[in-house]
Amino acid sequence: MSGAESWKLRGLIPRSFEYIFDEFEKQPELEANVYVSYLEIYNENGYDLLDRKHAESSIDKWNKINLYEDDYGNIHMRNLSIHKCSSEDDAIDLLMMGNFIRQVSSTPMNLASSRSHCVFTLAFEMRSQFTNVVRTSKLHLVDLAGSERVFKKNSEGAIVEEAKYINLSLTYLEQVIVALNEKARGTRVHIPYRNSLMTTILRDSLGGNCKTVMIATLSSELENLDESVSTAKFAQRCAKLVNEMRVNEYVDLSVMVKQLSEENSRLRM
Repeated sequence: MSGAESWKLRGLIPRSFEYIFDEFEKQPELEANVYVSYLEIYNENGYDLLDRKHAESSIDKWNKINLYEDDYGNIHMRNLSIHKCSSEDDAIDLLMMGNFIRQVSSTPMNLASSRSHCVFTLAFEMRSQFTNVVRTSKLHLVDLAGSERVFKKNSEGAIVEEAKYINLSLTYLEQVIVALNEKARGTRVHIPYRNSLMTTILRDSLGGNCKTVMIATLSSELENLDESVSTAKFAQRCAKLVNEMRVNEYVDLSVMVKQLSEENSRLRM
């Protein structure tokens, strides 16, 4: 998702930054605020990758992220910092800072294997200078750690424990995807979002007011054929998700009050 160290081989996330801020520059009449957060899910615990204090200590001393639900059913996260970005460079700096402390280990398949799932979130507030209507949206860029057949790689110790949590959370994610497809056919009502931290956090990005895209990475090695077929089937299920989308917008009352006050002043003149 982040790509290689060279700018030419940068990944999907930095390319998204470039596209987003280029689009803002093309629309000078648009007032846009961009906010960023970077969440790591390691062994089913959530951590803030943009907390500068985490770079100075081991993960067992990091503050864990706690979830709570408000009266309207919205999920909120404690101990997750949010940072305002004014440019592409600001966003890339935050991405690099988070990647520096992300959990990575050497495995038989990969010398720098991701041992966690990560969710890089961009939140937007946009308003034209000619209106008092504000539009909001979120973009979750989710980097999933790959599923592993531990018995094939003779792994041991912490790598086995990490693989267990990785595989379990991917299984729960697949269960949610299957349940959403069954709900669309009218054969199911309940969606098991609460089975894992990841599906709880991504609830509004799977079955809510959203558009979901999955990019699957497959191995070209014959010995990994079973895993490749399984991944392709999972991607196919994601492709069948159908959601009804609508624009998120609200009236900025402070702007409306200012406009009415200015109009009132003009009428008094």
